[in-house]
Amino acid sequence: MVILSFFSPSLGNAQDSAAKEIPVLIPHSRLPWVAGLHIAGYTGTLLVLNETWYKDYPRESLHSFDDSKEWLQVDKIGHGWSAYNLARASAASWNWAGKTNKSSALLGAGSSFAFMTVIEVLDGTSSKWGWSWSDMAANTVGSGLFLAQELLWKEQRIQYKFSFHTYNYSENALEQRANELYGKKWYERMLKDYNAQTYWFSANLRSFLPDSKLPPWLNLAVGYGADGMYGGFENLAKNSAGQITFDRRDIPRVRQFYIAPDIDFTKIKTNKKWLKTTFFVLNAFKMPAPAIMFSSKGTKGYFIYF
Repeated sequence: MVILSFFSPSLGNAQDSAAKEIPVLIPHSRLPWVAGLHIAGYTGTLLVLNETWYKDYPRESLHSFDDSKEWLQVDKIGHGWSAYNLARASAASWNWAGKTNKSSALLGAGSSFAFMTVIEVLDGTSSKWGWSWSDMAANTVGSGLFLAQELLWKEQRIQYKFSFHTYNYSENALEQRANELYGKKWYERMLKDYNAQTYWFSANLRSFLPDSKLPPWLNLAVGYGADGMYGGFENLAKNSAGQITFDRRDIPRVRQFYIAPDIDFTKIKTNKKWLKTTFFVLNAFKMPAPAIMFSSKGTKGYFIYF
């Protein structure tokens, strides 16, 4: 989400992702600005990540860590979302600078994959984490989904989206555990609380059914989330001496699947550049709407699901 902000000044002319052909008369002076924006944005983000995530842990040689079974894979889906939307924003900026659709898509997907790989290297040289092949697979899916659609359809018919809701921890002990794992502030919870995150693949119906009379902005979204997670692999925590400090293995960890209507904001026509930019950014997020949830506990309907 932070990454998208680095590209927002250049998104006004790229409302339909990187699909629309740029007019011939594009100032070539935009290209170095966009290249500089990428370098500054990526470097700044890596510096912030180093200060907030890595500096307190000793560096080691590159090593791997199998976290493929953590958090019921919600974190992996999140990796894919980051890679997809970084590629989308990057490609739009290259398109604005005058690159062709194909070149913009390749540059966007390539820079996204490269950036996510650098983050994985930082993980792999930290004593706290490690290089994760499952993370890299998710990164590949995210950037690959963007690139494949641009090359195949020259538009993003299936958008990769995110939503977040405030999670109510019913017991004091569970709230305390959540504070330890995810933080107390709302933005910390939004980034870290996997119980409160849902990731969506949102398909534009009109793009697949061009002869229909459906509104061009109407999407159908399929989502994935999880519930009951109070640890990466299990609801159990131990201190450095091996003593159990938290044990709620009685709480089931449940996968949840959703279906809901959605909006493709880039299909809403406007001539206002600031509104096009706003719509572009909004398309990274699933809009609140009625939804049906399916899980091992049964089926549940929501009048409005965030």
